[in-house]
Amino acid sequence: MSVKVAVVYYSATGNVHQLAQAVAEGAEKAGAEVRLRRVPELAPDAAIDGNPAWRAHVDATGDKVEVATLADLEWADAYAFGSPTRYGNIAAQLKQYIDTTGGLWQGGVFADKPATAFTSAHNVHGGNESTLLALYNTFHHWGSVIVSPGFTDPSVYAAGGNPYGTAHPGANGAPEENVLQAARYQGERLTKIAKRLQGIAVD
Repeated sequence: MSVKVAVVYYSATGNVHQLAQAVAEGAEKAGAEVRLRRVPELAPDAAIDGNPAWRAHVDATGDKVEVATLADLEWADAYAFGSPTRYGNIAAQLKQYIDTTGGLWQGGVFADKPATAFTSAHNVHGGNESTLLALYNTFHHWGSVIVSPGFTDPSVYAAGGNPYGTAHPGANGAPEENVLQAARYQGERLTKIAKRLQGIAVD
């Protein structure tokens, strides 16, 4: 018996996409069935074309990663949400998707389900923690069980020591293995907590 994990994210230039893939890998390693989903891009082509890395990522993932629907959230037993930081908050693309979940929330779909978050800002102190906390505000309203990594594994320390969730400083380039390992651990931890909440034995 496995749990179902939805990894839902927005990524402009690809850093959060790589974190999302790592979270999904960790969840699968822990025995979860995973849906990796991206939210729709809202920015105009003129803005995307102004940043070659943004355009490259859009073109590379456009038909390779399925677009998130509300059905993915109904399906899941646990959630991992990822967003780049925008002035210390989540990106409009992910926020727009979250803002469509009112019916599910009213129906109690999210209640008692574990949820976690990950992010990437340009700088180490570029709003990573406030972005994660902003996502956790949504989880509070949903009645979800917040599963932060805390300081529960050496990989958290190796990736910079963020107990709220995996966070990558984009100025350093693409996420390196230490950060990806922390994201995998976060997905694994989310799955194990989901199993415990469902009464499934955890190794």
